[in-house]
Amino acid sequence: MSEFKQLQDKILDKYPARVMKNRKQHILIKDDNEKQEIAANTRTVPGIITNRGCCYAGCKGVVIGPIVDMVHIVHGPIGCSYYAWGTRRNKGKAREDGKNFLQYCFSTDMQESDIVFGGEKKLKKAILEAYEIFKPNAISISATCPVGLIGDDIHQVAKQAQEEIGIPVLAFSCEGYKGVSQSAGHHIANNKLMTDVIGKTDEAAGKFSINLLGEYNIGGDEWEISRVLSKIGYNVVTTMTGNSTIEEIAKAHNADLNLVQCHRSINYIADMIETKYGIPWIKLNFIGIEAMSNSLRAMAKFFDDPELTARTEQVIKEETDDLKEEVEKYYELCKGKTAILFVGGSRAHHYQGLLKEMGIETIAAGYEFAHRDDYEGRDIIPDIKLDADSRNIEEITIEQDPQKYRLRMSKEKYDELKDEIGLSRYDGLIKEMPDGTILIDDLNHYETEMAIKILKPSFFGSGIKDKYIIQKMGVYSKQMHSYDYSGPYAGYLGAKNFMRDVAAGMFTPAWSYIKAPWTTQPALKGKIAEKGA
Repeated sequence: MSEFKQLQDKILDKYPARVMKNRKQHILIKDDNEKQEIAANTRTVPGIITNRGCCYAGCKGVVIGPIVDMVHIVHGPIGCSYYAWGTRRNKGKAREDGKNFLQYCFSTDMQESDIVFGGEKKLKKAILEAYEIFKPNAISISATCPVGLIGDDIHQVAKQAQEEIGIPVLAFSCEGYKGVSQSAGHHIANNKLMTDVIGKTDEAAGKFSINLLGEYNIGGDEWEISRVLSKIGYNVVTTMTGNSTIEEIAKAHNADLNLVQCHRSINYIADMIETKYGIPWIKLNFIGIEAMSNSLRAMAKFFDDPELTARTEQVIKEETDDLKEEVEKYYELCKGKTAILFVGGSRAHHYQGLLKEMGIETIAAGYEFAHRDDYEGRDIIPDIKLDADSRNIEEITIEQDPQKYRLRMSKEKYDELKDEIGLSRYDGLIKEMPDGTILIDDLNHYETEMAIKILKPSFFGSGIKDKYIIQKMGVYSKQMHSYDYSGPYAGYLGAKNFMRDVAAGMFTPAWSYIKAPWTTQPALKGKIAEKGA
């Protein structure tokens, strides 16, 4: 019995019959001879300690929060605002107007009286106060669970405030209980940006103009990616949403190509922009040296310009020549090591190539909040049936804009590039996982412990909720959602940073000395009393 089959059986044997039946659909061992299906984007079994976040976290914490010149007001208890404040380390630089509010935490701080009598007046006052003090270029309102339960009309409040102060005020009905994970919040944020922001400012974008989608500038990733792109000659119109401004996002429809990094969080906007404005998108990966180079070459093929292509190869050579010695050093140091990646977005997919360049094999992977198409590829989207949780998210209808829609290339050229560089397609994680390795969707704490005991990885790329359990078991874990106060990890220099940090972490002797307290002492202590005592 392989260690992967042993892990699968060990996990499932522990569960009651109904839970076992559910979790069995979320665990598969990769088989190259089969077209495999995995369950995803379904509710976590009650009682299981999941690593997922909520709808509010996906909307405010992931997509909307990184916009630098917006004041982001959380309408709800102070704990919700604190939960999404600074946790992902989105970096941002103020533009000429000096406005950057990423370090601030704004909340209406709802109390019991607000729950009883309603919080609309308090919200309106907070908006006006924020505008008076900070003069932001836009304001967002993110609803939390109690707001949806008591029925505060945040959209009407936003409309009134916008008319009064004269800047965009965007309201997001992203109550935490919507959907099954933070993925619902991504969708809600995408819809609002599409209907209320993108397409509002017409401006010539210049030659080789692109948008970076699903890039949130964690630890400075966007700065490193943009450094290389600018060096080649690309014009980055906007990033959605790391280090972006509301005005830059409003110009996104003027670009020629969208580059999708995190498929799950932003694929909705990529599709809607293509439908409305005619901008194609490519699913790329800027994590890892080879992946970065392949992505740059795919972009060059799209624009099909001899000078751009030559410049691309020149920059690739310049950047990679400087890294050869570093890569060889870390490969010799780390070869034969193994890794488990359980990260949201596309990171459990993207980082496998970079780890391989270090000599580290990824033996297990999965996502927190993925949908089936993130695992199996977008071809299966028509087969995914909408459930009640998905219907809880507004579906907006996007039509071709008669004035602003324009084809960036002929249909013949589009069809040719669709297969060659993957225009408007994504084949998913399963396709690139090695045969025989294991994939687990919505991994929980018990399954994490079993994976470590049976697979004995050298490195575990994780989220914030599971990181410390992993390290208490003596395995080095890096928090891949915020990089543990390091970064950037994207692009060429990011690859060097990642190799340095991971190698240093794996070879820190402290991990081998750690023994989890529950392995050396009983979890409960007590004594048996004598009868009649």
